[in-house]
Amino acid sequence: MARIEFTVVHDFAARPRVVWDAMIDWPAHSEWIPATKVIVDSGDTTKVGGTFTGYTGYGPLTLVDRMRVSAIDWDESAGHGSCEVEKLGPVLTGRAGFTVTGNEVGSRVEWFEDVTVPYLPSFLEPVVNKAGAFGFSLAMRQLAKVLAR
Repeated sequence: MARIEFTVVHDFAARPRVVWDAMIDWPAHSEWIPATKVIVDSGDTTKVGGTFTGYTGYGPLTLVDRMRVSAIDWDESAGHGSCEVEKLGPVLTGRAGFTVTGNEVGSRVEWFEDVTVPYLPSFLEPVVNKAGAFGFSLAMRQLAKVLAR
């Protein structure tokens, strides 16, 4: 079993609320996360308890990532939000989430992943951690392009 942990930080030239709205629009993640489709399963995914599933990959090489919103908060006056999801398996378990804060450029996102992968040998952790962080960095750059349209 491997434990995958990384954090990606990205600055956006957009107001925090604009970035927040994009981050919590789970089905729209397909616009900026490569090879990914997100489907809302139940409830309101902008509230605790809402569930959704991410499908990343192609054909039989698709990773199914079921998630439930475990914490979510947006403070309009502070221009700050945080969201955390629980990973429900069948492959990834653990948690992931992000914060959105205002900064001198516009806003900053800190996205973290802290998951276990039962079928992945632990000696591959460093490689998968770097690949995961790289992939999410690319996704953040793509989101910045989407928001600049």
